[in-house]
Amino acid sequence: MSITAAEKRVTFRKMHEAGCFVLPNPFDVGTAKALQHLGFKALASTSAGFAWSIGRADNRVTVEDVLQHLAALCAAVDLPVNADFEGGFAHKPEKVAVNVGRAVGTGVAGLSIEDSTGDATAPLYERAFAIERIKAARSAIDADKSGVLLTGRCEGFLVGQTDLGMVIDRLCAYADAGADCLYAPGIRTREQISAVVKAVSPKPVNLLIGASGLSVAEAADLGVRRISVGGSLARAAWTGFMQAAREIAEQGTFTELAKGYPGGELNKMFS
Repeated sequence: MSITAAEKRVTFRKMHEAGCFVLPNPFDVGTAKALQHLGFKALASTSAGFAWSIGRADNRVTVEDVLQHLAALCAAVDLPVNADFEGGFAHKPEKVAVNVGRAVGTGVAGLSIEDSTGDATAPLYERAFAIERIKAARSAIDADKSGVLLTGRCEGFLVGQTDLGMVIDRLCAYADAGADCLYAPGIRTREQISAVVKAVSPKPVNLLIGASGLSVAEAADLGVRRISVGGSLARAAWTGFMQAAREIAEQGTFTELAKGYPGGELNKMFS
């Protein structure tokens, strides 16, 4: 029996109350179904992974592209889906609110809003303006009592602004503005992670783990509530594809193809 968006949202909120869970990032319907098959309890979209899947660079997709993608993911699985909604695909708070309202309509159980501008000369929105953008997203979510969980992201470590005090200050401000979960992608050390968890407590923290880092158990011991992997699964998939394709193009041999996942197993999984 199909699970409703409302039921997924209730489940997703409960998952943030205790423990630590992994929120892996599929980049299309097939990978979403595969992750459900493997037993994960919730998923998150990836802006980079999705962009690459349609032949574009990260942060070069449109809001229409993303809304269609989110609707497809939500319809494909019986799991809560958290949307990587970048910066809301708008600058002004009122326009962020409009786009967040549309994202809620896709059936997502959660979504995140970043404070990065895309401008290398001023990579983060001014603090007060960034807070207004979170407030606008909160208002849009609450407008129809959807129960969608809002994650406030500070991108400081990803844009070279690695003052942890500044990042924590922003995260706390986003929590006060209505963010249910806080996220500072790029923090890596135990000391950084512990400081963020302590500062925003009792609200949950999302931790990004990419090529290396802590285990789930180690992150849980630091108080992390959920873990996402961003575009890492997509990059892993592209690694296999590019290695096999490059061998064919450059050497005229096909040995890498032998490493492919069995087609019969894929057919069973999707049947």
